Formats: sequence, structure tokens, C-alpha cells
Amino acid sequence: MGLTHRSTGSRALGRHAPRRTDPGQKVIALAGNPNVGKSTVFNALTGMKQHTGNWPGKTVTSAEGVCTYGGRQYRLVDLPGTYSLMAHSAEEEVARNFLCFSAPDAVCVVCDATCLERNLNLVLQTLEITPRTVVCVNLMDEAHRLHIRIDLAALQRQLGVPVAGCSARRKGSAAKIAALWEQVMEPDTALTSTVVRYPDTVEAALRPLCAALRRLDCQGLSPRWLALRLLEQDGSLLEELDRYLGAGFRQDAGLFLAMQQAEKTLAEAGISPEVLKDLIVTALMQTAEAIAAAVVTDEGKHYSAADRRLDRILTSRRTGYPIMLALLAFIFWLTLSGANLPSQLLADGLFGLQDRLSTLLLHAGAPLWLHDALVLGIYRVAAWVVSVMLPPMAIFFPLFTLLEDIGYLPRVAYNLDKPLKRCGACGKQALTICMGFGCNAAGVVGCRIIDSPRERLLAILTNNFVPCNGRFPTLVNLILIFFVGTAGGAGRSVLSALMLTGIILLGILATFGMTKLLSRTLLRGVPSSFTLELPPFRRPQVGQVLLRSVCDRTLFVLGRAVTAAAPAGLLLWLMANLTVDGCSLLSLCAAFLDPFARLMGLDGVILIAFILGLPANEIVIPIILMAYLSQGTLQDPTSLTAMRELFLANGWSSVTALCTMLFSLMHWPCATTLITIKKETGSRKWTALAAVLPTLCGMAACMLVNAVGSLFL
Repeated sequence: MGLTHRSTGSRALGRHAPRRTDPGQKVIALAGNPNVGKSTVFNALTGMKQHTGNWPGKTVTSAEGVCTYGGRQYRLVDLPGTYSLMAHSAEEEVARNFLCFSAPDAVCVVCDATCLERNLNLVLQTLEITPRTVVCVNLMDEAHRLHIRIDLAALQRQLGVPVAGCSARRKGSAAKIAALWEQVMEPDTALTSTVVRYPDTVEAALRPLCAALRRLDCQGLSPRWLALRLLEQDGSLLEELDRYLGAGFRQDAGLFLAMQQAEKTLAEAGISPEVLKDLIVTALMQTAEAIAAAVVTDEGKHYSAADRRLDRILTSRRTGYPIMLALLAFIFWLTLSGANLPSQLLADGLFGLQDRLSTLLLHAGAPLWLHDALVLGIYRVAAWVVSVMLPPMAIFFPLFTLLEDIGYLPRVAYNLDKPLKRCGACGKQALTICMGFGCNAAGVVGCRIIDSPRERLLAILTNNFVPCNGRFPTLVNLILIFFVGTAGGAGRSVLSALMLTGIILLGILATFGMTKLLSRTLLRGVPSSFTLELPPFRRPQVGQVLLRSVCDRTLFVLGRAVTAAAPAGLLLWLMANLTVDGCSLLSLCAAFLDPFARLMGLDGVILIAFILGLPANEIVIPIILMAYLSQGTLQDPTSLTAMRELFLANGWSSVTALCTMLFSLMHWPCATTLITIKKETGSRKWTALAAVLPTLCGMAACMLVNAVGSLFL
């Protein structure tokens, strides 16, 4: 999804101008529809390896990179994918505001050769803003495969700006685009790009308004484009114009009179601002259709016959959902079975390094308390989190990214759109649910792709009902110990994957239920519709997927988790080693919580383990072991059989295990996710609600199961 340290947060541009490292550096804006390979073009030109994916709306903010061509440096700004500059969503506003108010030296619009007509709508809108535009027709190899032929020379004549075709995935193919930038940036170049002709009444209204704007300082904005936007009366854009041109710009007497005359002309023809928008869109579409008809041949004749056959299977009511469940179970099976050996090897290495670090500190004369706090507290907890989190994420994220790169995830969103809409939500929330399987913090950030603020908040508040991989160790260990058995074999891993899939389905159902409850109470509203493009299935870039999913997603999330786990290690060590009347603080807190925990089918040790596991869910089981064994350091279980014996000796039953699994599925988010929710919502109230909702559901579910279990056991 592109939700990485390069593509989010500090790289979001909004209204801010691009940074130029030297006065001679030229800024090129890279625009395009979602899923046209824009980020692939960006990577090919800059070498930054910005994450790419076969999913519409992947880039939700902007990324920057530097491209060198002909001895000159260019700063490329990868704008969010957008179908239109008549902004209706956050990413459309970012793209529009940058093109209008950040004064790029040129714009490169990337188009998909397999569906050029639809892409030309954005090209024509961009040309209305600035004629200093280059058109890159990407995916020419896909078009050739589908027997679609495009006359690039004729397209260049039709648009009046340079046009180049490329297949950005092929090495060196995108370099030809850089050669065209100089053509449109030369100050002496006379640029006569295509002008969209609107109905006669609209053109009559534009003439006096354009004349008035030409007499004013529009600070580089096209008078014709500005006149159209003033007549549309888009409130958000008018605010941006007031910031850019000054609050007094629209108060000019000549402009005021011209606006009155233009509005009178439109009113006499019965054209309101809403009708005007429809007329503008219609004219753009008709112009794009005419241009495409003149330059494209055989379009659609052989288009995606295989894709359609696959879509009939993958999006069918009968087969779509079973295939989703089967893929989910298969991914979990691969993750669980493949992570065991790497986790063990990583743990051996990290805990072996612990011994060397201990020797080094003792040799340096460090006090024993400092040695224990640093080594047995901070380092041991951080090492545990790394050894438990890294292997599953390093398997899960590449598998998830492969599905994204192939183009399957939009089909998941399509399948889940109807049930989510019934809950008052948006189908795009399906992607954020999938992201939550890897990390809830990544799922929360992924909610940026949802246009509606209400629906985005719904997705954020309910994302934690989906268990992240940090909760998998607790769920899997308890499934193996109490429900599947500790004997080895392939059957055990398959059965555990199926049971884990069932637990996760329960989490998804809880997500739907809570979404529906919130949409009918705190976040009432009508579900918004959205256009979801089902991209063609494509061969995944396996090497790039592996590299970027590990470096950008896995290590990024892991780094945030370790940052939160390290101070927790110190707190945990202090609670386990500080005593009052011979009892550790950890034991005292567990005893205090025990009566309430018993109501939920747990005990005080389990509940305090979840509380202390706030920084990272991976340390819940080790804290339980440490408390039961009365040890002062985090414990590494020697075997599942030993864990089972220890749990049974401390009063566990199958009901206790089931309640622990339910509470692991539904309780407060980890510290990393809470921090992310606070950043995304900017509200402590919503962050607190995101923690309270799953906790209350988990407590209620545990109490119900405990009450039912006590009747039969």
C-alpha cells in the first residue's frame, strides 16, 4: 500500500512547496490515475524504490525523489493517484493543490495504455492548469499483449504537448520521459495545448470573467481555469484560493462585476453551479472520447478475457468468499509453519548475544542492579519481541504484498463492499482489515485511502478487532496446548491454521458488528459510494516485493514495536524485582486483579500480563510464565509440554485458555497502534474510544464464555 516511512507523514506535501536543494533544481510533478504504474515510473527515474502495488489509491500522500538527466538534477514529486482534479477526496485535494499552488516547473501525467480514454480526463484537466505538461503513456507492453495500438504521434498532435510511450517495469524504458521535460520548460517555447470547449452558454459566461482575471495578478494560475473554479463555487477550493491569492483578491471591483455578469448569463440559461459541474465533466469526457477514438485502434477487442473469467470466479457470491477464506487459511499456515525455525534461530542468536553483553558490562564494573536492568530487563524484552515478531512479519507481509501486486486485493474489497455498506461503512475498509493482520498500526494508517472522514474514523476505531501478528503467538500456543495437541506433524499445523482462521473470522464479525453499532449511534451517516477499479491481473515483481515488504513494512513496524518494548522491559524488570513484605510488585498487582479477572475466566496473572503487554502483545505469554515461575526475568518456554504442565498446575482449563484467546482477540490496542491512532485522528477522545470498545467487547465475551463453561465443567 505504500504506507511507509517514505510515503507518509513527513512526505505529505499538501499546500507546501517542494524543497529545492539548489536554485537551479527543477521540480517535476508526477500525476496520474490510480494503478497506472505511476510509482513504478517514479522508482525507475529516481531509483528510490518507492513501494508499488496493483491497488487503486495506493499512494495517499506524496513522495519526493531526485532524478539526474543530462547533467541536471530534477526533483520529482509523486502525487497521490487521482481520477480528477475536481477534488472530492483527500488525495485529490493534495494533487490539485500541489499542481495549482506549488508552482512545479513541469507536470508529467502518467496514463495507462490499456484504458487511455479514461486517463485523458486527468490529462485535459491538467492542461487547463498548465500547458507545461508531458504525457507518459505507460504499460505499452500490456497494450501490445491485448492487441491495443496507440498512435503516439497523433496523440501528441491532438494534445499539443510532448507524448512518450514506455513500459516502466523494463529497465531504461522510463528514461525517455526525462528528455521531454526540457522541451516544455524552455522559457521561449510557445505552448499551445488542447483547450476543452464547453457549451456556448458556459463559454459566453467565461469570456468577461477571463478578461477581468487577465488584468489581475493571478500569480501564475490560468485565468480560464480560475474562472471555471470561481463559477463552480467549490467551498474548499475558494478557501485555498484566498490563502494563495489573498483574501482581497475576490473583492476586486472589476472581478466582482464580471462575476455578476457571468452568473447572470448562466442563471438565464438555468445553469446552477451543480449543473455547471455536470456540463464541465461531460465536456471533458466527450473531448477525451474523441481524442481516444482518433488515436487508439482495436481497444477492447481482446481486452482481459482471461481476467473476466477469473473475476467471475473470484467475485462470485458462491465462490468468492470460500476462496478468500481458503487463501487466508493458506497464508496463516505458511506463516505459522515457516516462522518456527527462523524464530528459534533468531532467539538463539539474540540471547547468545545477551550473554556477551552481560559479560561486557560485568567486566566494565557496572553495578549488578544496572546490569540486570539493562540486560535482563530492556535487552531481553526487546530481543524477545524481535525474535517473535520478525519471522512471521517477514513471511506475512511479502505474501500480502504479492496478493496486492497481482491485483487480488481489490477483488477482496469488491466482495466485502456489500456487507460493509450494510454496516454503514466503505468497501475500502477491507484493505485496512487485511493490513491489520500484519500490524494494526499499519492498518490504521491504511485508513487514509477512505475518502469519507466518518467512514475513515469507523475503520480506525474497529481495526483493532482484527488480530495482528503480535497476537498470533498467544493464540497459536494456546490452540496447540489445549485444543490441537503438542505432538508434531503436518496435520497439527494445518489444524492450528484452520482454528486460527476461525478465531480471526470471529474478529472480522466483531468488526462488522461494532462498525454497524457505531454507524447507528456515534457516527451516524449514509454510506458513501466509491468507484473501485478492478485492475488487470499482472505478474508480480517478486524480487521487489520481497525487498520492499521486508525493508519498508516489516522493519518499519518492528522498529516502532521495539521502541515501545524497550522501556516496557525496564518497567517489567522493576515490578518483578522490587518487593514489598517479600512479595514482588508483579505478584501484588496480580493478586489485586485476581477477583475481577476470575469473572472473565482468567486470573490476576493473565490480566496483569495483558496490561504490561501494552507495548507489544508478543510478551504476554512470557510475562505469564515469569509470574508463575516467580522469576525476575522474562522466561523462554522450553517446550509446549512444559508450558501445558505449568498452566495446568496454576489452575488453567480449556475454558481459561478459550477466555485468554478471546481477550487476546479483543482488548486494547498496543502502544504503537494507540500512538498511530492519536496521530491519525488528532484526538485523545477517539484514541481512548478505540481502546475502550474492544476491551468492553472482550470482557463481555469472556464473562459469557466463563458463565456458560461453568455450567458444563
